[in-house]
Parts: sequence; C-alpha cells; structure tokens
Amino acid sequence: MDIFLMVLGGLGLFLFAINNLSDTLKDLIGNKANKWLNLFTKNLIASILTGTVATILLDSSSAVIIMTIVLVNTGALSFRQSLGIVMGANIGTTFSSQLIALDVGQYSPIPIFLGLVFSFLAKSEKITKTARVVLFFGILFFGLYTMERAVEPLKDHPEFLSWMEKLDNPLRGTLIGALVTLVIQSSSATVGMVITLAKKELIHLPGAIAVMLGAELGTCSDTLLATIRSDRQAVKTGLFHLSFNIICIAVGLAVFPLFNKLIEWVSGSAVIEQKIANAHMIFNIAGVILFLPFIPMVERLLDRLLPNKEKVPENEPSLTTG
Repeated sequence: MDIFLMVLGGLGLFLFAINNLSDTLKDLIGNKANKWLNLFTKNLIASILTGTVATILLDSSSAVIIMTIVLVNTGALSFRQSLGIVMGANIGTTFSSQLIALDVGQYSPIPIFLGLVFSFLAKSEKITKTARVVLFFGILFFGLYTMERAVEPLKDHPEFLSWMEKLDNPLRGTLIGALVTLVIQSSSATVGMVITLAKKELIHLPGAIAVMLGAELGTCSDTLLATIRSDRQAVKTGLFHLSFNIICIAVGLAVFPLFNKLIEWVSGSAVIEQKIANAHMIFNIAGVILFLPFIPMVERLLDRLLPNKEKVPENEPSLTTG
C-alpha cells in the first residue's frame, strides 16, 4: 500500500508539473509559437522542423498538435502545412525522454527552491513566468525521483516481476502502453514511468519499447478530442495524426525483434534507461523519414474521404416554393 501511494504521489507530481509547465510555456511564448508556426511552414521539411522546435520549447506534443488543429480550424494554417508540424511534434517529444533518462532526480530540490524564490521575489512578470518554468521542471523530476524510490522494493516481489516479464510480448506491451497513456493523458508520463522502472531493473528493454509504442497510440486521444466541432480541415489533421501513429506502430511491431537489436547495437554499453530514450527518438525520427514519400498519397486519401464543403455564395437567390 505504501508503494502504491508513493507511486501515485510521484505520478501526480509529474502530471501536475507537465500540465503546468506546458501552460506556463504557452503563456510565456504561446503567441510567438503561433507566429513561428505560420512563418516557418512554407514547405514540408520546414514544417517538420517547426513542429520539432515548438514541441521542445512547449514540452508537449499534444499542446503543439492541438494548437495546430485550432489554427487549421481558424484558417490560419492549411491542412497541408499541418502535416509536417504533426510529424515534427512526434520528434520533439523525444527530447523529454532524453532528459528523463538523465539521472538528475536527486538534484530536483535545487530548481524547486530556486524557482520558488525567484517567482516570489521577481518584479518582472516575464522573470516570474521563467521562474515558474524552472519550478515545474524541478517538480517534474522530483515526481520521477519519488516513483523511482517507491518501486525499489518491487525488485524482490516475484508476482510483480512475473507480470512485468509479460510486457516483453510486443502486442501486450503496446496495448498496456496505450491504455496507461489513455488514462493519464500523457505519453511523456508513460515513457517516464517505463524509464523509472528500467532504472530499478523492473522491466526489460523489449517490454519498455513495446509500452513506448503503445504510448504513441494513446496520445492521439486528446488531439482527436480537439477536433470535435471543428471543420473538415482540422478533422483531417487529427485523423492524419492518428493514421501516422498507427502505421508507424504497425511497422514497429512488424520489425520488433530487429528494432530491439538495432537499439542494442546503437546504444552499445549505455544503461537501459538511455537505451529506452534512444529507442523513443530513433523510432519517431525513422517513422517521419519512412512516411515522407507517402505524404502526398495520404493527403489525397484524406481529401477524398473528407472533401471540402462548397460554400454557397451569399448573394445567390434561394429557391422557394409557392
């Protein structure tokens, strides 16, 4: 029971930090991010780079994709411009995995303290918001550190270890990853938990990669919700995000053993948490590269499934009976 409560507390801190960090960063650079999205989406490669950078800055792929859907819905961005941003957001979200893989949790009280001090003492609103970003980064890593310490006793729990070994089955692990992400609404939190478990040798690399694949699917739920009551262009952006992730996951599962070997080879003697972060980054970058040649075909397919509604001219007389 103590373990469960500590894990729940750590996860709560992590989710609290992620949500507030994303909101604070959007508040700090949100308008600029909107301008960047408009300015640097002239071609597909530029859109991908923009989506990547915006996600790294906002620390949330969902925030960037939802922002993109909103901009498409308002007509500020076209459906074609949104495609690269969505793919870039998938690359940008792997940056947080690399940060989580670093063993910095024990130092998390430092940014928490500094963030609190400067947010209280700063007279400038910009400095206050920047201090809050530092504060939430500290809370994020402290939440991970709390979970890491909480799960340590599970190393001697045979039933838990037996259940975790079942995640090595690619399909089972993927479904669990998708379900967990659907519940907690954060793929970063799912990957963070997997890395935390890996640090304590509670999950093997195949199981961790399978759960990571599932997290990519689960994260589509909130972006699909953002398309409700949106126009067809925005709905197509949400559907593209879903189809892109499903196809990438299907390919990942099809070559799962080879992908595991590739990660082992690329990572060499790196610790398992670094291997998981590398797997997350390589998978998402490879997915974008492999998907690039099929973008025109997918765009045409979605345009055919959801054609633009033809607007009736306002001055056109309506037909009446009588």
